[in-house]
Amino acid sequence: MHILWNDQIVERGEVKIDIEDRGYQYGDGLYEVVRVYNGHLYMMEEHLDRLWSGAEKIRMQLPFSKEKLATNLKKLVDIEGIREGKLYFQVTRGVDSPRNHALPDPKKVRGVLTANIRPYERPLGKMETGITVAVVPDTRWLHCDIKSLSLMGNILSLDEARQKGFDDAVLVRDGKVTEASAANFWVVKDGTIYTHPDGNLILPGITKKKILELARELEIPVKEEAVYEEELFNADECFVSGSLTEIVPVVKVNDHIVGTGKPGKITKQLLNAYIAGVEAVCGTSKSND
Repeated sequence: MHILWNDQIVERGEVKIDIEDRGYQYGDGLYEVVRVYNGHLYMMEEHLDRLWSGAEKIRMQLPFSKEKLATNLKKLVDIEGIREGKLYFQVTRGVDSPRNHALPDPKKVRGVLTANIRPYERPLGKMETGITVAVVPDTRWLHCDIKSLSLMGNILSLDEARQKGFDDAVLVRDGKVTEASAANFWVVKDGTIYTHPDGNLILPGITKKKILELARELEIPVKEEAVYEEELFNADECFVSGSLTEIVPVVKVNDHIVGTGKPGKITKQLLNAYIAGVEAVCGTSKSND
């Protein structure tokens, strides 16, 4: 398995991360996950834009240009030969010794980049049958728009839902739905799609951006406004979205069946349009075999 380590592509065993790397000690860094279809990095430009936006918000200087990073990531995909996959990359603020809470001088500390790609196939089973979610209080920090390495709040919310026998969590803050544990959340009622507006309480999803474009093209009304928890229980449809998830229906919230208990018409319409859009850009998917 090859890894992109800073500006070099090496075997995994060659990668050495210092114990005083701020990503290891503080979770001080950012990450992105890009879906690879037919060897193409889908919506790569949007992922890089979000990475740069996050870096600005946490006052971190990235040690590479967008063009150089994109080139190296594509090299990694080509070397591994994975046609259908998920590309994960992260950058930490770097090594600062001795350990110090204060942000280091960016002229003295250089960020550390790692990236890897693994095979990944479209989650067809979940798309066909849908998933279940449990309502969980959103107790995460107030900078959810930053794709931080620190994901303890997300992890605990997912674990709480799983322990209750559900597939995922739908997070609620001050009575309003924010998002799922690792995906944006959508509600359909009376033919209109609702989703939480971008801001500090949710991650500005790359797939969310594409879905909003598709909804406009399909002339499906969309309102970027939060819905209240109780509205989940009389929704016609619900679904989650993300780079790996794409669009997956939600058929049950707590003990309440959503709609008919099967993927809804608008959800399926958007999913079909999303897949068609991917294939228009990347071509028909090919197996990793």
